[in-house]
Amino acid sequence: MKLEERFLHGADEIRRLAMRTLFERLDSLCEGAIAVDQQARVVWMNEKYAKKLGLPSVDAALGREVEEVIPRSLMRQVVQTGEPILLDIMEFGEEQFVVTRMPLNDEQGRVIGAIGFVLYDRLQYLKPLVTKFERLQSELSEARKRLAAQRRPKYTLASIVGSSPPMLELKRHARRAAEQDATVLLLGETGTGKELLAQAIHAASARARGPFIAVNMAAVPETLLEAEFFGAAPGAYTGAERKGREGKFAAADGGTLFLDEVSDMPLHLQAKLLRVLQEQEIEPLGANRVVKVDVRVIAASGSDLRKLCEQGRFRSDLYYRLSVLPLALPPLRERLSDLEALCEMILEGIAERTGNPARTLAPSALEKLATYSWPGNVRELRNVLEQACALSDNRRLAADDFAAILPPEVPAHAATNLTQALEDLEREKIRQALATTAGKVEAAARLLGVSRATLYKKIGILGIRV
Repeated sequence: MKLEERFLHGADEIRRLAMRTLFERLDSLCEGAIAVDQQARVVWMNEKYAKKLGLPSVDAALGREVEEVIPRSLMRQVVQTGEPILLDIMEFGEEQFVVTRMPLNDEQGRVIGAIGFVLYDRLQYLKPLVTKFERLQSELSEARKRLAAQRRPKYTLASIVGSSPPMLELKRHARRAAEQDATVLLLGETGTGKELLAQAIHAASARARGPFIAVNMAAVPETLLEAEFFGAAPGAYTGAERKGREGKFAAADGGTLFLDEVSDMPLHLQAKLLRVLQEQEIEPLGANRVVKVDVRVIAASGSDLRKLCEQGRFRSDLYYRLSVLPLALPPLRERLSDLEALCEMILEGIAERTGNPARTLAPSALEKLATYSWPGNVRELRNVLEQACALSDNRRLAADDFAAILPPEVPAHAATNLTQALEDLEREKIRQALATTAGKVEAAARLLGVSRATLYKKIGILGIRV
């Protein structure tokens, strides 16, 4: 016999002996063993298992369907599917057994039966494993709770301070918007609280138990926008995560996706967003499949989207799709009757965060604050109050505490002239940069030291043709 033939013969013999030894060892070590044929009838059982099942002998089980001997047995499932059940807990009366079940195949690979072993008849043997599993499950559950808490809205309609006529009207429309599931477009100057209102609408809607995901379009690099929104398949691009990336639409499934500064969205992404809104399905970057999503979109913009549509910088079909329920947030200067309540709320929040006693406002302070135009709205008011609290030792803030913080007011005609002069200067500088870069906005933005989104916004406001 040749060396190779002797090796193969020896290997076959070792394999045959190993299989027989393994079977015999399992039979001796386990608490019970059973084998069934292709019809799930018992063809073999060891004495130990027969005794554990309360049978008079092994012969009492042979030839019977396995379920007659072991109620709720899954041996038939293994025979029918050809798939093993490697670790399972089986109940028999008041006892619980840890079992493993494997299919038996002939030389052609056809399933001809199945064999099962009772590994343990007392679960305490698995206590270290079960304890570790329970700990991991607990940690996973806690992590999911923390993530869910982060994605829940912090604000409700009750959180929105204001009883002025414009705010009462806004709240009324917001409640109506919460009752429906259409897209909402929030319009207002910077600092008016568009995200706060978006969270309040979500919290009052049928989607309140779902996630609230917010994205600021101006804060995401254009090269990452598509992956940020729709996700990416593993290896979709250089540097992509091995497990792929979940996009914001998938993260917001069953809830609300808030798109802040939607006017900064590039045109190519606007087309894809329109399709998602119409079809309620996304296609992750680098994937060849579509994924159904159930997401309500609330968009917000501080720019005039109609004007941007006229300039070709925003798709009119997307604008109409987003503005099914448009809501305009009033600036602070148009709701000064809410000023005192807003100041109280902000000062209480500062005290809670810093641990210092809460400050109050003297009438002189309120009068001074009411004379300011508040171009930054509530966000600017918060900043001014925080500065006053940091710079003053007075528990009751007076007008003098804001003298060095608020910019001096100028006559209306002077403000207009100054504004016009600044606009003319900006317009000239932007035109020069665009001429230098042959009309390339991204290059012009780098030349001017501003972001692409900021430059596009300036171009729209100043009416510059690109």
